[in-house]
Amino acid sequence: MVTSMNRRDFMRAAGAMAAVPLLPQLGLAQSTFPQSFLHAIAQDAIDRDLFETSITHLHGLYDAHRYTTTQVTRWYLNRIARYDDAYRAIIHVDAKGALATAAAQDAARKSNPNAKRGPLWGVPIVIKANTSVKGLVTNGGWAGFNIAGRELIAPADATIVRKLKAAGAIILGQTNMPDFAGGDMTISTTYGRTGNAYDPRFSPGGSSGGTVTAVAANFCVFGNGTDTGNSIRMPAGTSSLVGLLPTRGLVSIAGILPLDWLLDNAGPIARSVTDVAIALDVMAGEDVMDYRTKGSAAEAQPGPYTKYLNARALSGKRFGVPAFIVKPAGDNPNAVRTELQPEARALFNASLDALRAAGATIVIDDSILPDSFSDLIGKVNTRPYIAEGYDIFLHDFGPARYHSMAEYAHVIGSPLPPRARGMTEPPQPPGPAQLKVESDPGADATLWQPRQNAYASYAETLDRLQLDGYVYPAVQMPPNDETIGLEQGQRSTGPHSRTGWVNRIGVPAIVVPAGFYASGLPFGLEIATKRWRDGDLIGWAFSYEQATKSRRPPRLVEKW
Repeated sequence: MVTSMNRRDFMRAAGAMAAVPLLPQLGLAQSTFPQSFLHAIAQDAIDRDLFETSITHLHGLYDAHRYTTTQVTRWYLNRIARYDDAYRAIIHVDAKGALATAAAQDAARKSNPNAKRGPLWGVPIVIKANTSVKGLVTNGGWAGFNIAGRELIAPADATIVRKLKAAGAIILGQTNMPDFAGGDMTISTTYGRTGNAYDPRFSPGGSSGGTVTAVAANFCVFGNGTDTGNSIRMPAGTSSLVGLLPTRGLVSIAGILPLDWLLDNAGPIARSVTDVAIALDVMAGEDVMDYRTKGSAAEAQPGPYTKYLNARALSGKRFGVPAFIVKPAGDNPNAVRTELQPEARALFNASLDALRAAGATIVIDDSILPDSFSDLIGKVNTRPYIAEGYDIFLHDFGPARYHSMAEYAHVIGSPLPPRARGMTEPPQPPGPAQLKVESDPGADATLWQPRQNAYASYAETLDRLQLDGYVYPAVQMPPNDETIGLEQGQRSTGPHSRTGWVNRIGVPAIVVPAGFYASGLPFGLEIATKRWRDGDLIGWAFSYEQATKSRRPPRLVEKW
């Protein structure tokens, strides 16, 4: 019997597999080695198996009976406990709930090994803190919803949470976000600041910054984000992730605390396009609680979205570069845009070369979404209807003590902040009078016709130049160091990105990893197309991902 095998030799003999179950096959008894040594070997194996894992790979591990769902869930919870003090991505860790779900899944599998499992069975995920999870506080980052005895405890799951649970997902906790999802930084009054997984001094962007840091840091397999102006796509770009903004109406927003309900959207954020496609299959679908999803089944490209995953999907496709994003602002002193900074421009040009190498044609023309298109987008006005979205949310997903903004003000003794009431913060002038969009006779001129005009311009350009979609940087600047200026009581702002026009016309867009700055921080490429072509969009993103293999994981620190 071998009695002097060291750890390194044993790892080689075991073929870098989970070593403890292999001991009998090697003619070794467990008593040959100290328990601490065996534990270290087993830990090495699970670390290797779960780090950067995908849904498909994880299910393969389950099918091979390598791990139980409880073991996998504990691995993620332990990783959060080890690293999240430095990054502060998870606003609330629901260890008790996650372990209970995992234990129930393990018990069910033991009693019926051949039972059909859902597409997300045993997959640990995170949920953004503005998305209702029954029994947990939907604080949306704002400390006001966390006041003891007055918390906004969700009486039911948001539609997408209900679907994710039904598919077998295990919810590890809720991710940090700026108050009410308002801002390009992830700093909340509930939990403070979230750092970028690639360097905690830098911003992950907002408002889905907690989710992207959690996913990038391997605190979960994937998570949900919400996007009103760039809040899935911009942070995905800062964190070498795939972030999908679906066609508005493909995924329900019922149960999501609004920022601007007529622009809000929800979608998956993951480390791979394949995981995004699998998650979208679960999340998409009509919902009687969200009228904009009505008819989406007939409009959308047929699923499953994984069938669009084709490594050659970019071959023969044509993409235009929006002029108002890439042209220097100096060309038009009246233009309102975030200037594309030189470092971002260089990486964007490299991504265009990668698209060409994958078989796509890139069209650059001053007529492709010029500043006049930006002007059309600016005429889409949702501000008179913001308060209605909060009342709808509280009516359906508020706690027992308040189901409207008026009831909240009565119970708490003060109203919700101005942002929730469609107002600006003093000393600025108040916002427009709040109306109901369904009954406002001016809604057509204020919202619907301007939206149609802007979309018509967007689609006409695609048709005129025979384009399949548009490509542009997800963020027009590198992530910023948020520690700069703290000693003076100030903080740097950013990263900024003018991609909110996508929300105003309800089209789909996806961000994929597209390289790194010299600092080691990520850059993302965004692709957008016509409404309801989400499947094609996923296929193009997959083709780019497979051609470039741009993602690389961060090296985490426990303190900084």
